Amino acid sequence: MNPAKTVAQEYTEQVEQFEQRAARLGLGDVRGYFWYHTIDLGDGLVTPGMYDYRATLAAFCFPETMRGMKVLDIGSATGFFAFEFERRGARVISVELPSLDSLDRFPGQTTEQVVGKIGRMIESCRREGIAPAPSYSAAELYVALLEGPFQFSKRRLHSKVERCYSTVYELTSEKLGGAEFDFIFVGDVLVHTLYPLRALAALAPLCEGTLVLSQLMPENPAEAAMLYVGGENPTEDEVSWWLPNKQCMEQMLKKLGFQTVIEVGRNTGILRPSGHPFDRAILHATK
Repeated sequence: MNPAKTVAQEYTEQVEQFEQRAARLGLGDVRGYFWYHTIDLGDGLVTPGMYDYRATLAAFCFPETMRGMKVLDIGSATGFFAFEFERRGARVISVELPSLDSLDRFPGQTTEQVVGKIGRMIESCRREGIAPAPSYSAAELYVALLEGPFQFSKRRLHSKVERCYSTVYELTSEKLGGAEFDFIFVGDVLVHTLYPLRALAALAPLCEGTLVLSQLMPENPAEAAMLYVGGENPTEDEVSWWLPNKQCMEQMLKKLGFQTVIEVGRNTGILRPSGHPFDRAILHATK
């Protein structure tokens, strides 16, 4: 990054460059999409994501070639990891919610409250002064945040990644075409579940190889514990409730049938456009 510019300024420029490039390529108006991931779509078209993992992929210790592997990408969002696994040769199923009505909600919260919170979070990431913050319906926000960017990227990449619409709790081998998977990737998903152990319990029987999990895990206490981060005000959390520490995650995974659980690296970077650094453990759990 140019040291004379802030992360927010760099991000604003990347948004503008992406929109201008898309217009020159005749791809229509893309200003309604919110990009969770930075993805190089070719022809100079690079999405302006909150997270840019391109320079840190080695930390995840993915196999260099995944030819012949069946891979499940949980909570795929914009699809960066799903498309990367496909590029390495895998057959990939990308799992995403069927609608925002399927988001976990704290007891007593409505879909409208959750949509309002996510909408405000998105608008805080947009450029200042371009327009008043829109009021999203649940269906509109689903397209802007999840389905629209994913399908746009899939078309540009001529991808064959399959999409499965399901909550993590409801995933079964039957729903996924009778498949068991050599590799399952779970990034920043459990923090958005009210029942992280139940989510892992749904994934464990689907994995016959390695499950890779990366998210924020508290360093303390030394004993296995799960930190509650949802606060007490239903209008202030960021659709996040529980952070298991590494010891807790290791013990849950082993109890679910994984023989080894090791930390292989750290997923670090800068969140855009806020400029906040992030640092997340990367665990490989192997049957």
